[in-house]
Amino acid sequence: MADPHAPVTAPLPPGLARLLRDGELFEPGPVAPRVARAPGRLDVLGGIADYSGARVLELPLRESAWVAVGPRHDRRLRVRSAGRAELVELDAGAFAEAAAAGLPACRELLAGTSADRWPAYVLGPIAALAAEGCALPAGGLGVALCSDVPEGAGVSSSAAVEVAAATAFAGFAGVAVEPLRLALACQRAENEVAGAPCGAMDQVTSACGRAGALLDLLCQPATLLGAHALPPGFWCVGIDSGVRHAVAGDPYGDARAAAFMGLRILESLAGPPPGGYLANVPRDAFERLRERLPERMRGAEFLARYGGIADRVARVRSERSYPVRAAAAHGLEEHARVAEFAELLPRLAEPGVAARAGELLLASHRGYGSCGLGSDATDALVERACAAGPVRGVFGARITGGGSGGTVCLLVDSRGLTTARRIADEHAAATGAGGRLFVDSGPGAELHHGVAEGPP
Repeated sequence: MADPHAPVTAPLPPGLARLLRDGELFEPGPVAPRVARAPGRLDVLGGIADYSGARVLELPLRESAWVAVGPRHDRRLRVRSAGRAELVELDAGAFAEAAAAGLPACRELLAGTSADRWPAYVLGPIAALAAEGCALPAGGLGVALCSDVPEGAGVSSSAAVEVAAATAFAGFAGVAVEPLRLALACQRAENEVAGAPCGAMDQVTSACGRAGALLDLLCQPATLLGAHALPPGFWCVGIDSGVRHAVAGDPYGDARAAAFMGLRILESLAGPPPGGYLANVPRDAFERLRERLPERMRGAEFLARYGGIADRVARVRSERSYPVRAAAAHGLEEHARVAEFAELLPRLAEPGVAARAGELLLASHRGYGSCGLGSDATDALVERACAAGPVRGVFGARITGGGSGGTVCLLVDSRGLTTARRIADEHAAATGAGGRLFVDSGPGAELHHGVAEGPP
């Protein structure tokens, strides 16, 4: 696990260095801004099963978000991103009052600050930590953001921003926050301030990840089981499809609600599973009851018969139809696939083992499609990867993260790195979009060494 207070040796990104120098956000004084970076992640296996209590395997990426937090003296809160023209400005006292009132109050305060809601991902985690005892300075705050984690590509740009912001703010406040606690505060902020019904895996990976290793997380709600280094000669790489997705969108929310609908129906038939998690339903019991779950069910019918679901962030809407059986099955089956994949990892170089690991990735990909979370572009990338096959160093592929576009993960050997680059280039040439390759891993969240250079 990465220490969020360990020093970062990488230089500041030019965009962040510019924001630190220009004087618009940070005022001169004895207290300099603090800077932190946090990575995006490649979802190797698990993905949407996190909200079912499943295990997931996640790789922190080199691509990262950087956030600087520093003092002001005019009781204003000023926020700017290096990638956007707008300056967001709030009354610091109003923000502190909203944080004290709870995250929903912060969501209301930030609702009108930007059309694409990006300030919620920066300020929500700060509010979440303030609610847990990290004091907001009376004089105000300046906050600067710079990120090279592409938005909407399924590699958790939002969690990288959240964890970087929380880490920088904790460092500025002089409070040591345990990485897992910090990650869960960021998840709450995304749920309750940004309004995205995500699980905890993205934030935990960004906060707790280890370079070159797959973080093994049991999402009940967040138990770290360790980290698995990939054997020499093997890589998990990502290809951006170019199709943008949002966890806050309808397909993801519908799939999540459908899984909890399946859990509620299973509970009515056989009682609650251990801990109340869908992933803990015994497989033999599920197979006996599978056909009693409706393939699809309208929200109105479900609400009339069962009343609701045990989920605080997704909701069942009367007018929608939900893939109940597929969503429930995917949560259970993905949990089992992750367990098998983790057992296979140390033996990938043995005959047939990498091919079996690839089959697990492909089964996961098909599960996404059955839940309504596929896309033509990601299907095409997976088909290209499977067509290349082990003879060209590619053993399997799957859609990642929240689905409905985003990035595809490939399991490859040294030959497959070249194949993956060719697949990415061919995809970009054919579609005019995507093609970015994610290869390098990086550490979890860290404070920048020392203090940042603010305005003179």
